[in-house]
Amino acid sequence: MPDRADITPKLLKWARESAKMDPDTASAKVGVTTGKLLEWEAGTSLPTIRQAQTLARAYRRPFALLFLSDIPRDFKPLQDFRTKGSKPLGTGSVFIIREIQQRQTWISELNQEDNEPKAEYVGRFSIKDDPVTVADDILRTLAIDPSNYTASSPMKEWIDSAESKGIFISRTSFIHSRLVLDSEEIQGFAIADPYAPFVFINSDDYDAPQLFTLLHEIAHLWIAATGISNHIEPDLHIKDHQNPIELFCNEVAANALIPAKILDRMPTNTFDSVEMVYRHSRNLGVSSFALLVRAYKANRISPDRYRQLKNHADEAYRAYLKREEEKKARKKDAEIAGGPNYYVLQINRNSRLFTHTVLQAFHEGSIAPTQATNLLNVKVSNFPKLEAQLYK
Repeated sequence: MPDRADITPKLLKWARESAKMDPDTASAKVGVTTGKLLEWEAGTSLPTIRQAQTLARAYRRPFALLFLSDIPRDFKPLQDFRTKGSKPLGTGSVFIIREIQQRQTWISELNQEDNEPKAEYVGRFSIKDDPVTVADDILRTLAIDPSNYTASSPMKEWIDSAESKGIFISRTSFIHSRLVLDSEEIQGFAIADPYAPFVFINSDDYDAPQLFTLLHEIAHLWIAATGISNHIEPDLHIKDHQNPIELFCNEVAANALIPAKILDRMPTNTFDSVEMVYRHSRNLGVSSFALLVRAYKANRISPDRYRQLKNHADEAYRAYLKREEEKKARKKDAEIAGGPNYYVLQINRNSRLFTHTVLQAFHEGSIAPTQATNLLNVKVSNFPKLEAQLYK
């Protein structure tokens, strides 16, 4: 008879529930009935060691944790700033939050041990301040001019500038091939720790919403508001359902990405057609909707003109989504044939700055190979390949 794992039943149940996994899904992971899994959680029978190990991996918990006498103190839950009626966080969202928290905790402790200075911009302002003032400070601190991007894309420039100032930017759309992140569930979150500020962006979204999410989350850092966000891009219709902090961060993001001076310099015919709006919004890396809302709030267009252009933009957006879906399908076929670069995906997911920091600590001998592997999700033997992509 296989050796049984003398686990603590309530730990097994807690691990499953904290992974947002229902009993049917969890039992399928080990090929047993739901009733059998519930017996293990109730303590009326025990899983084998292999079954318990399989469940620990599925729940993203250390195997040894299942043998503790009591439920451990888990990571502090992030404040939920999402709109009312948002989809409950699923397993993928829970796992990515936990993953980023683990990395953020390691970096924060490392920086404090090394007596690194705090990031002065974290908590420099509050929600009582003027969003324009906060946006100007972000632009000044990160040394970015939205009217004159110099990188290959606005997103790249913002990420590179943010990480040069110590902000860790993580972007991914999946945990693994069978567990993807839902942008309707979570678009981004920020951890406003002055020793290790982190921003996560769900890359399942399109480029323009991702950039707005990035600035929205950076705004969270500037007011030291740690939490989860979704439905971030400006929309006049959901204003009443948003948290005041989310509305404030939206205003900061809009003013950072489309400062008043840019609106002032736009040609008089910018808002004559949705095609002109799209052309200018694309240059700024934002969506047509973001530019229209910004122009409307800045009294550059009338309510009637806003509604008219918004309706045209809605039609154009539906056509755009159709093209994007077709493009995604073609890209998926190409990935099946060749596959995306694994190391580039890991660098984006871990954050380029985080990857560099871990590799540096590994080469200096300050962390063990096993810890470096766990932090980067890449085997030590493959570090040269990771570095080849990191330092391209």
